[in-house]
Amino acid sequence: MWAVLSRRGHDVNVKRVYRLYRQEHLAVRRLKRKRLRRGAPVNALLTAANQEWGLDFVSDAVASGRGIRMLTVVDGDTRECPAIEVGVSIGSRRVSRALERIIIERGAPKSLRCDNGPEFTSQHFIGWCEQHGIALLHIEPGQPMQNGYVESFNGRLRDECLNANWFVNIVDAQEKIERWRMEYNGERPHSSLDYRTPEEFAKTCSELTSRMAATPPEPPVESGGSHSGARGQGFAPPRKTGAPLTAPGRSAKT
Repeated sequence: MWAVLSRRGHDVNVKRVYRLYRQEHLAVRRLKRKRLRRGAPVNALLTAANQEWGLDFVSDAVASGRGIRMLTVVDGDTRECPAIEVGVSIGSRRVSRALERIIIERGAPKSLRCDNGPEFTSQHFIGWCEQHGIALLHIEPGQPMQNGYVESFNGRLRDECLNANWFVNIVDAQEKIERWRMEYNGERPHSSLDYRTPEEFAKTCSELTSRMAATPPEPPVESGGSHSGARGQGFAPPRKTGAPLTAPGRSAKT
């Protein structure tokens, strides 16, 4: 909240915002469950956009009581949400069609991380990933935090959108969820991104990569040997010309 107010031009103190935040009981209470302590899963180091996408499903219901499902897609590096597919029934073929629309807009990912649900383990989805050259990474059963980025996103989606809205029908749900997704990508700052939005972080990384690619490397310094090469690059003092080379403690005559 302090980050959002600061971005909108309000000069507020973070301690005052936190005090009012606690007085109004705005914090979402989270139940602390006893869990066994296990080592953190070894995940790939994400350094660029489209390196790995996380996939998962979220369930809710409309006013009539009919259940709906949402396919969430999250870029693990930029924390962007390219799309949220909302429907009554989402099978493996609809999952692949939704991913194809995202690929047309921003390119294909190198890998997809998901659970072992039937939509992600079907022969159609596995064959689709092989056809597009995308590695499919299935997490271990009962270990949702091995796909932690999308699990964290689903928690925000639940608290900030699903629990805060009343969906009249499936069309109303699609419109409200899409508006929240646009706000999440373009207006909501993240502390893990240095209080930048996912779109701002992705743009900064893209500009940095473009500048690095446009800057040609400096040509190597030609040298006749190892000693002259070191002197040419400034790592050794220049040798005096006109004076004979002598060992320490000996005269030039010997």
